[in-house]
Amino acid sequence: MTTTTATLQATIDELVGAGVLSAQLRLHDQGEVWVGTAGVARLGEPEGPPADGRFRIGSATKTFAATVVLGLVAEGRFGLDDSVAAHLPGFGLDPRITVRMLLQHTSGVFAFTGEYFEDGTVVPGIPVLGQEWVEARFRSYTPEELARFALNKPARFEPGADWSYSNTNYVLARLLVEKVTGRSLAEETHRLILGPLGLTGTFLPGEDTAIPGPHAHAYYRYEEDGVEKTVDVTRQNPSWISTGGDMISTTEDLHTFVSALMGGRLLPAPLLDEMRTPHPKAGYGLGLFVLRDGALLNHNGGLSGYATLMYSTPDGGTTLTGSITFVDDAAMSQAATFQKFVERILDEVFSR
Repeated sequence: MTTTTATLQATIDELVGAGVLSAQLRLHDQGEVWVGTAGVARLGEPEGPPADGRFRIGSATKTFAATVVLGLVAEGRFGLDDSVAAHLPGFGLDPRITVRMLLQHTSGVFAFTGEYFEDGTVVPGIPVLGQEWVEARFRSYTPEELARFALNKPARFEPGADWSYSNTNYVLARLLVEKVTGRSLAEETHRLILGPLGLTGTFLPGEDTAIPGPHAHAYYRYEEDGVEKTVDVTRQNPSWISTGGDMISTTEDLHTFVSALMGGRLLPAPLLDEMRTPHPKAGYGLGLFVLRDGALLNHNGGLSGYATLMYSTPDGGTTLTGSITFVDDAAMSQAATFQKFVERILDEVFSR
């Protein structure tokens, strides 16, 4: 084991405990592969997490969806700067909103998961936190329902005038794909990504509540009538987040995907360049964050006790993918711990 991988193992060993239950981490570095695990698969039980178990990848879903959209652009099905309303009528979309704006979060559309402003103002969306979310976590939502809910709210800003992360953008991207192709996003994702790359551990679950196959469990802590409760939220209906973060995958599949994407196997070079051109406000390209002046690309994710890591160098030669399970809560009390962990491992892997 090299110094780097020994440090990575020590880091995940230190991470687990005090709310963080498990970690699985995978490093591919110029043909060398290391996989490490730590912690437990279930709260209160001794068994460790599977080394390549499935997990909910949260917002890393957006990179898959953006790749599908750009794949359809490459096929000439629509243009990156086309008006979305021209292809997706019936939603009352501002005709100035383009496909590019959806992928880059510059459309201004209200986030159906709620809007959080710099001054502390919160405009709530559908139930996503606390007891309200726990009790609603098996409810079914259609993408159309989420889109119409959001579009009935005031826009955050004029199309193209600013940047703000909104899960609604990717639900609209899903609806665009399905309207133009006449096929589901799951089918198009399989045609353009999963099938060509042979990704058998990755899928869009739709309204299925289970994670099939080996997996670690995630938990949520909330208060009910003044009493703190902790519930296993591994099973849930992910239609509530839709293309904002509903996919399930493995660390190996995430490596294969992001390595192939960065290596030019999924998109023509001009569209990959577009994907990796960041908006100045947030360093966000089209479904990707662009870090360290383009020397590192990533999209992490978080969803109800699952946190996902997905990082790659621009050539796809070095990737770091991972999953962490924890006891989540409305205050997102594990966020600072997670951020410190991420900074530590990025310095170890990508600052050599």
